[in-house]
Amino acid sequence: MITIGSLAADTHRFGVAWLLLCVALGLHVLDEALTGFLPVYNATVRAIRERFRFVRLPIFSFRVWLAGLCIAILAAFSLSPLAFRASGFAVGVAYPFGVLMIGNALGHIGASVYRKRMMPGVYSSPLLLLASVYLLICAERIRNAA
Repeated sequence: MITIGSLAADTHRFGVAWLLLCVALGLHVLDEALTGFLPVYNATVRAIRERFRFVRLPIFSFRVWLAGLCIAILAAFSLSPLAFRASGFAVGVAYPFGVLMIGNALGHIGASVYRKRMMPGVYSSPLLLLASVYLLICAERIRNAA
């Protein structure tokens, strides 16, 4: 049975989980920037474009890449008040946000395993993965309580 107190606790946990994922994403971008992710990404995109001409993945300059990610992180942080109220919008956005970040983390980990070396961005990937799973668990608790 869900009580008002447990719903308030779940709402607070959801807000904290949202903030944790925003911080983890910020640390992940810092990790990528410091360990040379963008040159690896751009080289991979060029190779994919040569092999599959119909695939149009973007190539970024460092400034554009970093600016875009900083804007995305600030946008995610700006939704924190909605997360602490467990608004339907924030809960709805939590699912694609969490799933996308799980894919991001697993991509870095999987590439490291495949290449048998630590790839850029892998150091922060476990934190990103845990924060994403926690957000999804909290979102599901809110959804089930509604």
